[in-house]
Amino acid sequence: MNITATMVKELRDKTGAGMMDAKKALVEVDGDMDKAMEVLRQKGIASADKKMGRIAAEGRIGSFVSASVGAMIEVNCETDFVAKNEEFIELTNNLAELVATANPADVEALLATTCPKCGKVVEEALKEKIASIGEKITIRRFVRYEGNAATYIHNGKIGVLLSTSAVDEALAKDVCLHIASSAPEFISRADIPASVIEEETRIEMGKEDLANKPEQIRAKIVEGRVNKLMAQKCLIEQPFVKNPDQTIEQLISGKFSIVKFDRFVLGEGLEKRSENFADEVMSQISK
Repeated sequence: MNITATMVKELRDKTGAGMMDAKKALVEVDGDMDKAMEVLRQKGIASADKKMGRIAAEGRIGSFVSASVGAMIEVNCETDFVAKNEEFIELTNNLAELVATANPADVEALLATTCPKCGKVVEEALKEKIASIGEKITIRRFVRYEGNAATYIHNGKIGVLLSTSAVDEALAKDVCLHIASSAPEFISRADIPASVIEEETRIEMGKEDLANKPEQIRAKIVEGRVNKLMAQKCLIEQPFVKNPDQTIEQLISGKFSIVKFDRFVLGEGLEKRSENFADEVMSQISK
């Protein structure tokens, strides 16, 4: 029987098994889905199926930078305890380096890439870690820059990757630290979409404290407020965290320009584990 990619995906979704293991199981039983699931359970490969249904919003952000390339990655697990495990930290760092050196197109491509430091394909390495650590582990996202790159990781929970026009390691590190702390959304005003400005203008115009103001005065107040909001969103206009009397633009003037940056916050947008009050009290007692 011809084993299709759709069949392999279905078995993976049901069991949490790796792509190759799922395909081998389907081949072994001539495409029978139920028997393939049984084969995987017998081999212990499907033991991760419950783990793969859990919430994995903890984890770690790691990065790697060399003279010609930089990469940053977010790897998720279920608990902060595992995220601090040396084995998990090493895995995250190895994957960041692999992204830099192998240049995978996306997470799926990364999973199919052989990791020299792991000694196997990434998907297989993750499966082994799930079995040994006992938690769901997923690769959520990564970013890669070629050229001059700098990075800063704060406690594994906030990560910044920065691309600059010239090399100044100490200064670039300071800018990364600033981005981690101040969370700019854009490099400069030129990068702000018109839709963002229009939305902020509409919100400010509708605020109650301006309701009784004449139209001309209200428009001028709103313009000032929006201008201030946009300045807060732009990296080069922000006051430098180490010296608020100096903007980032002034800090880097004559040294380099900023090409691009990415800022990852661990688990942002992911569902967090929720516990009711009784469970919370009991968890504290157990500690």
